[in-house]
Amino acid sequence: MSQSKTLILLLAGSAALAGCSPKPPKQLPPDPGNVATTTQTTPGTMGQPAPGSQADFVARMMGRDTIYFDTDKFNIDSQDAVALQGQAQWLMQYPAKRATIEGHADERGTRDYNLALGEKRANAAKNYLVSLGVEASRLTTISYGKERPVATGSNEEAWAKNRRAVTLTID
Repeated sequence: MSQSKTLILLLAGSAALAGCSPKPPKQLPPDPGNVATTTQTTPGTMGQPAPGSQADFVARMMGRDTIYFDTDKFNIDSQDAVALQGQAQWLMQYPAKRATIEGHADERGTRDYNLALGEKRANAAKNYLVSLGVEASRLTTISYGKERPVATGSNEEAWAKNRRAVTLTID
């Protein structure tokens, strides 16, 4: 009698433990295969951005991907023209690339006013690029007004950095 109780207790305990054991997954995750990382560098250019990428654009522009404006202005001055000529040359080199030009304003003025000013700045840059031969269909504009400052602060230095148009290529 005690042997049968012991046997029943052992079987019940085994069944309980078997019910708690984790079930193996029905399907294993795919084999990661070769874990070699892919980089967009070309042989002999270790650490260099892939040609035609946004990183390449930024590297080649050396700060000329952004043009700056005077207060309440959206005209292209001679310094901006040089920057935009560099951008146009790069865009002409990669005819399949598209770009977005962001227009920004400083914190002064109303939201609506700064959105309109940012749009004028982005369009001024776009129109200049188009005048240099870049197809208009490759360029889009967007205005952020004063919503995305690069410099915080309420002084002329910060305002000057925020009155800008930035060209971003689309990968």
